[in-house]
Amino acid sequence: MDNQYTYYNMDQDPNNQFYQGDGFGPKHSEDPDKKKRKGTPKWIKAASLALVFGVVASAAFQATNVLGNRLLGTGSSKTAKQTTTANSTALTTSSGSTVSSDVADIAENAMPSVVSITNMSVEEVQNFFGGIQEQQSESVGSGIIIGQNDTELLVLTNNHVVEGNDTLTVTFIDEESVEANVKGTNASKDLAVVAVNLDNIKDDTMDKIAVATMGDSNNLKVGEPAIAIGNALGYGQSVTTGIISATERTLDNYDGTLIQTDAAINPGNSGGALLNANGEVIGINTAKVSADSVEGMGYAIPISDASDIITDLMNQETKTKVSKEEQGYIGIRSQADVTSDLAEMYNMPTGVYVSEVISGSGADKAGITKGSIITAINGTSVDGMEALQEQLQYYKIGETVTLTVQVPGNNGEYEASDIEVTLGESVG
Repeated sequence: MDNQYTYYNMDQDPNNQFYQGDGFGPKHSEDPDKKKRKGTPKWIKAASLALVFGVVASAAFQATNVLGNRLLGTGSSKTAKQTTTANSTALTTSSGSTVSSDVADIAENAMPSVVSITNMSVEEVQNFFGGIQEQQSESVGSGIIIGQNDTELLVLTNNHVVEGNDTLTVTFIDEESVEANVKGTNASKDLAVVAVNLDNIKDDTMDKIAVATMGDSNNLKVGEPAIAIGNALGYGQSVTTGIISATERTLDNYDGTLIQTDAAINPGNSGGALLNANGEVIGINTAKVSADSVEGMGYAIPISDASDIITDLMNQETKTKVSKEEQGYIGIRSQADVTSDLAEMYNMPTGVYVSEVISGSGADKAGITKGSIITAINGTSVDGMEALQEQLQYYKIGETVTLTVQVPGNNGEYEASDIEVTLGESVG
């Protein structure tokens, strides 16, 4: 037996048949008025893992293996449990409680802060006759309630759980479901924060949910207990236990290090909580190794490493998608993304490589040149053209956005600058 791992999304139907895609859930019908192609995060494509959430769409795919607190607000009388006073939305952190080894008590206390997230999208798929058709798909992941501002409840999850969405729905512990919007995403770190309008949450639900407490992932010890909570297989919240198997694990094309655990992490767990014995969040469950020869190798993003990014995402302006006819365009063409492999090989930043600037476009007027690399838009990092296009769905023609652009300097090193670009119409 060789040591090569097989890449695939952990996509199952209720009969445990595997399907290609990005989510898990019941089948749905086509929506011919929408068109969206969902992708897989770049960092996951070269890693020996499976994203831990799956999909079932309106037409079955051929079975195959693929890669897969709160702010103390005055704007609303609704408040989730556990509070802190801050000048801006911030994470609730641990004050050092006494360790409990009772998993049942820990789970009971933590479950009100864990939600399920449903991503409705439209994909292009190849039909039996070789043609391309659109179909609506539903994918399910998990999330963690991490804060509240004057008007919104904020939920942390993975970027791959929310990317490509047409509609997002958050379901709380009492099974009440509310529509949500993306607040901020970071593709390279696979992080996202979504917002739920407080006015749309029933008072009874507010009484039952809670804001999670963040732990310290910097002081983890190998062998200490770990508890994973999430919406496994889309069936609702479930709890698994194990230990911290390793820390500071690196995976190809992931920008950072990860926590390794043997607590079972299954499809639907993406974006859910990895807890310590205090019931504090120490990681965001994101992926697992998938191979016949491997068992019990799941990975979570360390909460301490991600805290600054999460705080930034929490304080971004909530995004609402515009119609395709109104969507603005930068005015560039890109033939290839600068992936992490290429970035390491050629000492370049990851992002969108500008292979052509369209004459008279916003990019042209702003002074963006061929050979530049776009790495962020309005503070949201982008690791490729797909991520950039995802972000542009929130901006209209005529709006001005700030692009972080890196260009090679005289010494060969890339230098970053922020450039304001007024978006124009599509040139096809």
